[in-house]
Amino acid sequence: MSNMVAIVGRPNVGKSTFFNRLVGTRDAIVDEFSGVTRDRHYGKTEWIGKEFSIIDTGGYVTGSDDVFEDEIRKQVQLAVEEADVIMFVVDTMTGITDMDNDVANLLRKQDRPVFVVANKADTNERKMDASEFYAMGLGEPYPISAMNGSGTGDLLDEVVAKFPKPQSDPDEEAEELPRISVVGRPNAGKSSFINALTGSDRNIVTPVSGTTRDSIDTHYKAYGFDFTLVDTAGLRKKSKVHDDLEFYSVMRSIRSIESSDVCILMIDAEEGFHSQDLNIFSLIAKNNKAVVILVNKWDLIEKDHQTAKKFEKLIRSRINPFDDVEIIFTSVLTKQRIHKSLDAAIRAYENRKRRIKTSPLNDYFQTVIAKQPPPALKGKYIKIKYVTQLPTKFPSFAFFANLPQYVKEPYKRFLENKLRDQFDFTGTPVRIFMRKK
Repeated sequence: MSNMVAIVGRPNVGKSTFFNRLVGTRDAIVDEFSGVTRDRHYGKTEWIGKEFSIIDTGGYVTGSDDVFEDEIRKQVQLAVEEADVIMFVVDTMTGITDMDNDVANLLRKQDRPVFVVANKADTNERKMDASEFYAMGLGEPYPISAMNGSGTGDLLDEVVAKFPKPQSDPDEEAEELPRISVVGRPNAGKSSFINALTGSDRNIVTPVSGTTRDSIDTHYKAYGFDFTLVDTAGLRKKSKVHDDLEFYSVMRSIRSIESSDVCILMIDAEEGFHSQDLNIFSLIAKNNKAVVILVNKWDLIEKDHQTAKKFEKLIRSRINPFDDVEIIFTSVLTKQRIHKSLDAAIRAYENRKRRIKTSPLNDYFQTVIAKQPPPALKGKYIKIKYVTQLPTKFPSFAFFANLPQYVKEPYKRFLENKLRDQFDFTGTPVRIFMRKK
């Protein structure tokens, strides 16, 4: 499971700009007016080989100042409860405010590492001004500029050094049962699915979306299967995450995905494949987890002999280019094909662990690359001489070439597709890396 870092602080101190800087995207909206971030953003990044998740906890501007401060307090408390490290962002241009002190008072009572991030320190004078934040009693402030990135390297060096060390060694982890998480939007039937498998009402089921607030582990051993099944809280579209409990649920669901080997993504057939389903699928793929897509409530759909094919075609077009996944149409209520989904999940798990020996790998790709070599660029011809599988927990392959920097994404996808044609990697992401020979 990767570590989790929460970015907290009052509005308009540059939290979203800092988040975008860390994850290398512009997912979080940035504006000069306070309170632009009304939802929470989640991303992944890595520093000196250590991968971690980042949560940007936005400040709310609704109602009076009292409501505003209360919302910030809720987010800080929840972030502190779930995150491994807290980055408390303050503004060197305005100095310490009453709202900063309110957040600092909460953080001083916690047992999590807290880093005071003195943002907007774009000049030497402002870097000197950062010393004012020693007064909050949270240790040394780190002057940075989220806009241009200065100072972030030194800060991240210290942050990753505070991550908890793994409590078990790799040999012990290898002996653990496969972890299969059931994820999806609220009210897709995740808890009902697990209850149908176990033959008990272990998980609470109601027609109200969001009933499951936490992730629940169930040891499943029957019909030749033996694994840990995890029911997770529904991942709702971020703009719909209104209350603090649901924010907590989303954080725990992300944790569950990160700690899983396989994710069963449940789709509500009545509602179709929505953007949030795609967001969850992308989160699974980004974390290099195996996946099976389960279209639930199929018994409630009016259909003909083409309905399933059209629905499947739609899903594959949305999840492209990673569309080599099993899609199973089921009904938890009638228990239609629910055990078939477990077969698919175990196959995806085995495919994720698959190792291809170097010799057959090179024999195969010598022919493939000879027939369709990488396109020449700037008059220079690219020669791929060698390929090997990397020793990672998920399928990843290094292709060694004379000019790896000239190999573009379309050709990498071509190599991935050829890998999938020859070897069975259905249900698991495959990563292609180009290396200098």
